[in-house]
Amino acid sequence: MSAEIDFYELLEVERTADDKVLKSAYRKLAMKYHPDKNPGCADSEARFKQINEAYACLSDPQKRAAYDRYGHAAFQQGAGGGAGGGGFGGGDFGDIGDIFETIFGGAFGGGGRQQPRRGADLRYDMEISLEDAFHGKDAEIEVEVSQKCDPCGGSGATPGTSARRCNLCGGHGKVRAQQGFFMVERPCPNCHGRGEVIEKPCKHCRGEGRVDAEQRLQVTIPAGVDNGTRIRLAGKGEAGPFGAPPGDLYIFLHIQRHRVFEREGTTLLTRCPISFTTAALGGEIEIPGLDGKVHAIEIPAGIQSGKQLRKRGAGMPVLQGRGIGDLVVEIHVETPTKLSARQKELLREFQATETGEECPQSKGFFERIKDAWTDLTE
Repeated sequence: MSAEIDFYELLEVERTADDKVLKSAYRKLAMKYHPDKNPGCADSEARFKQINEAYACLSDPQKRAAYDRYGHAAFQQGAGGGAGGGGFGGGDFGDIGDIFETIFGGAFGGGGRQQPRRGADLRYDMEISLEDAFHGKDAEIEVEVSQKCDPCGGSGATPGTSARRCNLCGGHGKVRAQQGFFMVERPCPNCHGRGEVIEKPCKHCRGEGRVDAEQRLQVTIPAGVDNGTRIRLAGKGEAGPFGAPPGDLYIFLHIQRHRVFEREGTTLLTRCPISFTTAALGGEIEIPGLDGKVHAIEIPAGIQSGKQLRKRGAGMPVLQGRGIGDLVVEIHVETPTKLSARQKELLREFQATETGEECPQSKGFFERIKDAWTDLTE
């Protein structure tokens, strides 16, 4: 490379650029000038070599420090402050290889044939009641999923036959080709990276080694599950191709809306209307819980709407843990809309005895209104 071309200018970065910025800039430029992208272009090939040289230097902390101090002279024969191991020429291209393996599908690779990939994971959405979430349950589900082909045992070959080694790649699963300055390795186009070729595909699965079929599965739902709880059934997902291991099946739970209770974690919440006489005098109400018990809730005299009363240990169980949450009852005082003549008479008698002390909040509010009006009129 010509000594006049600055490495930082080549990569189009500032001299203070960190490793992340350097790699990003190199990746972008390498893709732009790669010989595969510009076949037959000598200028692009030359620029590609320059970019590689610049990145190999600046991505190495010792070489970069030497370059920052001495410039290109740091890598010339006999120069002081060399970058170790005989200067730049014998640099480690391992990181560059990693990048090209990502960009160009293994150009710097050499890992042999592709391993059979594991089957895909699957998702199943299941709706259950709040009662089921409280007690837990065993359920059966049906899913259509790819399963290993029985006639060929997942091999994809007709029973009695087997796959043979690919003649094109010799069973390696990859072939090499010269691409300008580099020797590039790609998946074999004949066997698609498997290293084997099926001459007589199984008629049942058409050489895939798997077929779609209905599957009945038993699912155990533990007590205390909530919306979004995920249950994993290992190995019950999609079968892998050519006998590869299957994926997993994930069951996502959704809790149906309950007609009485709402849920917040392990707390059950319900809203209970009471008469204004019960609110004034106090009393007791009974709430049937999801646990099958009837829970008595004491109403203190003078309770107001919106007040929450808590019953310990009457809520939801803790998922895969110990303990039970609480039941919270929110009180709403209900004003009667249908009164008999006698009831109206009794209420008028009560009204005649009111002094204002019975409802301190009302008294305080109207006193503030009175004071505010006085201030406005004076």
